[in-house]
Amino acid sequence: MFAMVLAIGLLVDDAIVVVENVERVMQEEHLEPVPATEKSMSQISGALVGITSVLTAVFVPMAFFSGTTGVIYRQFSITLVTAMILSLLVALTFTPALCATLLKQHDPNKQESNNIFARFFRWFNRSFEKLSEKYQGGVNRMTHHKLFSGVLYIVVIAALVGIYKVLPSSFLPEEDQGVVMTLVQLPPSASLERTDKVIDTMTGYFLNKEKENVESIFTVAGFSFTGVGQNAGLAFIKLKDWSERTTPESQIGAIIQRGMALNMIVKDASYIMPLQLPAMPELGVASGFDIQLKDASGQGHAKLIAARNAILGMASQDKRLAGVRPNGQEDTPQYQITIDQAQAGAMGVSIADINSTMSMAWGGSYINDFVDRGRVKKVYVQGEADTRMMPEDLNKWYVRNNKGEMVPFSGFAKGEWTYGSPRLERYNGVSSVNIQGTPAPGVSSGDAMLAMEEIIGKLPSMGLTGFDYEWTGLSLEERDSGSQTAPLLVLSLLIVFLCLAALYESWSVPVSVLLVVPLGIVGAFTLTWLGMLIKGDPNLSFNIYFQVAIVAVIGLSAKNAILIVEFAKELQEQGEELFEATLHAAKMRLRPIIMTTLAFGFGVLPLALASGAGAGSQHSVGYGVLGGVISSTLLGIFFIPVFFVWIRSIFKYKPKTLNTQEH
Repeated sequence: MFAMVLAIGLLVDDAIVVVENVERVMQEEHLEPVPATEKSMSQISGALVGITSVLTAVFVPMAFFSGTTGVIYRQFSITLVTAMILSLLVALTFTPALCATLLKQHDPNKQESNNIFARFFRWFNRSFEKLSEKYQGGVNRMTHHKLFSGVLYIVVIAALVGIYKVLPSSFLPEEDQGVVMTLVQLPPSASLERTDKVIDTMTGYFLNKEKENVESIFTVAGFSFTGVGQNAGLAFIKLKDWSERTTPESQIGAIIQRGMALNMIVKDASYIMPLQLPAMPELGVASGFDIQLKDASGQGHAKLIAARNAILGMASQDKRLAGVRPNGQEDTPQYQITIDQAQAGAMGVSIADINSTMSMAWGGSYINDFVDRGRVKKVYVQGEADTRMMPEDLNKWYVRNNKGEMVPFSGFAKGEWTYGSPRLERYNGVSSVNIQGTPAPGVSSGDAMLAMEEIIGKLPSMGLTGFDYEWTGLSLEERDSGSQTAPLLVLSLLIVFLCLAALYESWSVPVSVLLVVPLGIVGAFTLTWLGMLIKGDPNLSFNIYFQVAIVAVIGLSAKNAILIVEFAKELQEQGEELFEATLHAAKMRLRPIIMTTLAFGFGVLPLALASGAGAGSQHSVGYGVLGGVISSTLLGIFFIPVFFVWIRSIFKYKPKTLNTQEH
């Protein structure tokens, strides 16, 4: 859907260029619509093909990326490339036909209308003509003051680098999906009755304190995504429709932040953790980061838990992190039975008989089936309930030795209470524990992940060595997507350069087009960064949707440059002097650049102003593209002529003389 919104703005660009140029030729050369259309198409067909080639080349590499990032990129790529090709076909075939049919030649002898619309348009045309004259003068000054232009361009590049360093990164924006998932965890060995009471308290809080925002609650006791047990619980809190939650206090982030107060209210719970659902299904069970702490040196479960607890302690003191918790059951009391194998052997009791007797008596064992009144039933053997309820009941059981004698368990076994994990995890073949958490309010997931890496890096200084970590779930995808960003941008720029080189049959002219690209990118970064500072929205970050916006801005920046460079190149080849050809082309193409920019800018404005479901990703695309469109136009219309003059002067292009052309 985002790609379709972007395509709407791009689809009209080619048609705008065609109609504007036909209208200009009709007015300046007083031609009829048909010959004006023929001459206009001979002038701009190359530019249209170049624009479409560049925009297509920018988006094609996105279709070949793998993983979750590739799935998202591919949808944008296929949609936009298809739209661009169809737009070019319409602009080269259908739009000229409409121009020749519908446009009317201006009659200077006809009395002009004096209604309010006619007066407005005459005023607008006069004002725009004055603006064009001033713009041409500004371009003239910039092309002759090379040092000033060069310093200004360096300042823009420096600003881009500076904002890139301070703009936080993330994988996907967190979305208000209208549901808050809450994890409930009680101390080990807590009964189901205690868990029910905690869940009831939590339910009452949300239904009473948040009644203006909460519609209903669904709870489960005895189960959670951290594990199955009597001390675990889970709740799904359905919020009211987004149209009823328009204030900042009613947004899902604020509701979750207030819900964290339950940890202070409910003393019987280890934690009550309200969370957002993951931005993308099947990539984790909750938003935030997901990391595996690994016992790389095989130090054992106790050391691994000690390292985990040290991390949790440091994370609770870090202001960049919130809700950092172990994702799993805590160690619980266990009754450990120790077998004296030497003593058992002396009594003639085998270890296999000991294990089978314990398994059958305490856990039950399947024997066979029998038919009862036409139905097959299973036969299980297990000790009576009163012989397996207490730890000391172990002494009531006997094992037959190799002489057929019954030997009591007390003769070779003893038991003691200890603590142990109800579930042992291995990650990539190594013992590990899972840690999850969320960024603090106003902090991006990238900064939160950096904070966790810094904390884990402090373990050796605490005497906890031999531990490693790996990101998983959404966090792993975020790391992988970050490594793909640079190849994507480099490949896009390379293909754009090669397309322009083939179009202009020159290695130098494409450089003047590509130099404009940073002017668009700096606007995308600046508007996103300002939006993050002003709104305090961590979703406005360097995420996967913002990367799509950057790729789109690369194509749009090159499009504006092509409109000017194409005409300046043709005028120079026709014999005009370099500076005159550049100034003439800049003034002549100002109107279509402004028109296409306004069309595309207003096309993406709804994304930047979106609210409700999916607003996070829409803002990432909208702010990025809108900022890029604004800066690539305001800065580009001045720098494009400057770059063209620089490149043509450096490579000493000599235009053909008129005599040589006639000869």
